[in-house]
Amino acid sequence: MDAQIVWTVVCGLVIAIGAAGVIVPILPGSFLVGVSLLAWALVLGSPLGWIIFSIGALFLAAGMVSSAVLAGRTMKARAIPGRSVLIGLAVGIVGFFVIPVVGLLLGFVVGLFVSELVRQRALRPAVSSSLATLKATGLGILAEFGFASLAAGTWGVGVLVHFLNR
Repeated sequence: MDAQIVWTVVCGLVIAIGAAGVIVPILPGSFLVGVSLLAWALVLGSPLGWIIFSIGALFLAAGMVSSAVLAGRTMKARAIPGRSVLIGLAVGIVGFFVIPVVGLLLGFVVGLFVSELVRQRALRPAVSSSLATLKATGLGILAEFGFASLAAGTWGVGVLVHFLNR
């Protein structure tokens, strides 16, 4: 079997895992997609591979920036400190190991809420700010996933072009 075919299949699998990792933040999703695009470009060793990598990298960068901007803008507007999100992430990581599958999300939500409750010392504002943070984070994840999907689609077109012109 041809090495380019094997690497194309491997890269495709890593891209799929990376795209899933954007939604379920256990793996560094966009980073995996980018590394896979780079590996494919190196294996191809042709201008097409580098063009696909460049376009995909631009999509991935746009996704990461848009995710950060969407979440950051809401948190800044609501004066929610980054500490609350970090506490949510820490509790989410613990939750991932304590409760398989749903522990990461559940831990993040609980950690975020408890941090906001301690900070605001009132239930309604803590619930309100926690929900705003969760919505902003969700929108950021959707934006990043959309751009990761565009990068994956670009790679798919590159694969077709490469193998149809061989």
